[in-house]
Amino acid sequence: MLANRSIPRCSVIPELPYPDIAEAIRWLCDAFGFTLRIQIANHRAQLNVGDGAVVLIELAGSPPGAHSVMVRVEDVDRHCEQALRHGTALLRPPADYPYGDRQYSVQDLAGHRWTFSQSIADIDPAAWGGRPGTL
Repeated sequence: MLANRSIPRCSVIPELPYPDIAEAIRWLCDAFGFTLRIQIANHRAQLNVGDGAVVLIELAGSPPGAHSVMVRVEDVDRHCEQALRHGTALLRPPADYPYGDRQYSVQDLAGHRWTFSQSIADIDPAAWGGRPGTL
């Protein structure tokens, strides 16, 4: 699997929506001892959680308590084809992103949101507007 500084190395990453990302970063780091990994403007951030990570996403239409899970895979396109054959609802088709990942999102049979991510390039977060913390 290609290394990528923009996505944590762990395989499974919870994505949690918050109404104010900056406030959530401060609170979670102070309350739980997490550390900032990367902040992306005011709409997204990654926090180091031991040897894992959590991604904070903008609430933007998600009901309070909503969540999703990001999973790193070797081949997003092949993975997406398999998921669609088994009846997942496509929310966002596979696409390349400037931070060096190719991702897609689906909804499973119980309505849970999943994002699958493949690292395709190792790009310095400063090159796409990220503010690196402890990578």
